[in-house]
Amino acid sequence: MFRFKLISCLIQFAPMTNVRFPDSQIWKPDILLYNSADERFDATFHTNVLVNSSGACQYLPPGIFKSTCYIDVRWFPFDLQRCDLKFGSWTYGGWSLDLQMIDADITGYIANGEWDLVEVPGRRNEKFYDCCKEPYPDVTFTVVMRRRTLYYGLNLLIPCVLISTLALLVFLLPADSGEKISLGITVLLSLTVFMLLVAEIMPATSDSVPLIAQYFATTMVIVGLSVIATVWVLQYHYHDPDGGTMPKWTRVVLLNWCAWFLRMKRPGEDRVRSACHNKQPHSSFSSVDLNISTGAVQSTNGNLLYIGFRGMDAIHYATSPDSGMICSRLVATGEEDVLLPGAQASSVSSGPGESELSKILDEVRYIAKRFRDQDEEESMCNEWKFAASVIDRLCLMAFSLFTILCTIGILMSAPNFVEAISKDFFT
Repeated sequence: MFRFKLISCLIQFAPMTNVRFPDSQIWKPDILLYNSADERFDATFHTNVLVNSSGACQYLPPGIFKSTCYIDVRWFPFDLQRCDLKFGSWTYGGWSLDLQMIDADITGYIANGEWDLVEVPGRRNEKFYDCCKEPYPDVTFTVVMRRRTLYYGLNLLIPCVLISTLALLVFLLPADSGEKISLGITVLLSLTVFMLLVAEIMPATSDSVPLIAQYFATTMVIVGLSVIATVWVLQYHYHDPDGGTMPKWTRVVLLNWCAWFLRMKRPGEDRVRSACHNKQPHSSFSSVDLNISTGAVQSTNGNLLYIGFRGMDAIHYATSPDSGMICSRLVATGEEDVLLPGAQASSVSSGPGESELSKILDEVRYIAKRFRDQDEEESMCNEWKFAASVIDRLCLMAFSLFTILCTIGILMSAPNFVEAISKDFFT
C-alpha cells in the first residue's frame, strides 16, 4: 500500500472528495519485491489510484507473491520455516523516497492444513552502496510458519515406532520355530518402504539430514543388527556337537556372568540341586545289593563284577556317610560306576560260562559307553542352547534400551517438539 501527496485543483461545483485515476496517468514509486521468484518479477495487478481532496493518494495493488526462500529441513517434520519478503524502491534512494513500514495485518489469514502461521514481523533497513552517499531503505517482512505434524506422525512416525518394536520380538521368538530370520528381514523391508515414502515427501537437499531420516536410518541399523544377532543366536542354538566344545571364556562370560546378571537358570538345575540337598534315603548310596537268581554264576573267590550303568531309580540302595560326595560326583559327571558282586572289571572267575559272560560284559560296556556318549552330546547341545538363550535375552534388553533411547533422543531433540505434539495431537 502506497500513500503520497498529489496537488489537485478542486472543482467548486462538484461535491467529490475522492477521485480515481488509472495508475498510468499518475506517478507512483517503483516498489518491488527484491527476492521475487515470479516470471514477470512484478506480480502485482495494476489498479486505479485513489486521490482525495487533500492530495493524498492511495495505491493498493493486489498480487500473489512468489519469493526465493531458504528451506531448512533439519528438524523435519517438526521444523519451523522463516521466509523473508524484502520490499523497496528499485531506483529511488532515501533522499527521494521516504519508505516507512506498517505492521502486517494477518486477521484475514485462512488456516492451512499443512502450515500454521506463527507471526509476520517486519523491520525497516537502510543500506549504503559504494556508488552513492544516500541510503537505500527497504522494508523486510519475515513470514514465520510451523509445519503441522499430525499427518506425518500418524502416517510415518507411529508406524515406524511400531515396526521397530516388532524387531524386538525377534529375540522373544523361539529358535526352534524357524521364523526368527524371516521376521527380522520382513521388518527391515517394511522400514525400507517407509524410508522411500519419506524420501518422496522431503525436498531434495544435501544441506542437512532431516530428523525423520535420522530416526529411520537409526531404526534400520537397529533392525539390521538384530538380524545379525539372530544369526549368531541360531549358530549357537544349532551348534554341531562334533564341532568342538564351548571355549572357556564363552562359558565363563555367557553361562556364568551374563546368566547371573539376567537371572537365568539352566533347565533342570533346580531339580539337580533339590536332589542333592534332599535328605531322603534314596538320595545317595554306598553299596548295591544285587540278588542273583537261581542258576546264575556265583562268586567263589570274592571277586567283583564291574558294570557301569546310569539308571538308579530301580535299584534299592541304602544311605551312608559318603552320600554327599557321591551326589557331587553325580552332578559333576552325570554317571557312576557300581561294583556288583560276581566278577572283576578285567576278568571273571573261571568256569564253563566264561566266554558267554565275557561277551555279555563287552556288550554291557558298549551299551554303557553309547549311553555316556549320547549323554555327553546331549549335555553339550543343551549347553550351547542355553548360551543361545542367554544371548537372546541379553540382546532383547540391550536393543530395547537402545530403541527407547534413540526414539526419545532423536525425536525430542527438535526445538519445538513439545509445542508441535501439544498443538497437533491434543487440540
